[in-house]
Amino acid sequence: MAIASEQIQPADPPAAPERPGFTGMWVGISLEFFEFTVFFAVYFAARLRNPQAFRDGAQRLWGTAGLLITLVMVTSGYFLTRSIHAVRQGRQAAARVWICAALATAVGYPVMKLLEIGWNHAHGLGARADIFVTVYYYLTINHLVHASWGILGMCWVTVRMFLNAYEPEDLRGLESLAIYWHATDIVWLMLFSFFYAFVR
Repeated sequence: MAIASEQIQPADPPAAPERPGFTGMWVGISLEFFEFTVFFAVYFAARLRNPQAFRDGAQRLWGTAGLLITLVMVTSGYFLTRSIHAVRQGRQAAARVWICAALATAVGYPVMKLLEIGWNHAHGLGARADIFVTVYYYLTINHLVHASWGILGMCWVTVRMFLNAYEPEDLRGLESLAIYWHATDIVWLMLFSFFYAFVR
């Protein structure tokens, strides 16, 4: 009796998980990391040439401001993540609350930075005070600019959230903003360790 042999077809490989956000945002973040790599090279070059100024520098800064900015950045990023989870679960009202909380918290960063700059000037820490302060302004102001772009993006996303522009099937715009904000978080944590929490 002839036995019909069936050709065994190989199983299809499992589909790769879809990358969150837009590809363009990932490219932009990669370029941002490259930019700050150059800034960090400036920091380490200055620190190698002026070790004493950098050892003493952190004691002269307003450490509370650095801690509050860190708290603002991380908390706002958390609220963004909660907004994404709410959209995925179809809870649009909760998503709006979380995105508003993220935006309100994020605005605390430039406000805190302006207060810190005022404190610095009151304590003789103008941009030309010494090499440590100059590099501190150079890197932290650049970070503030990047974070401000993120805040503007948060304003745009908030408006779109109230227009029901995001659905569980497609929230790449919201994901892209969250990815960008988390990237600025990472950079800030490095700046905090470089300037406010310098290991003596």
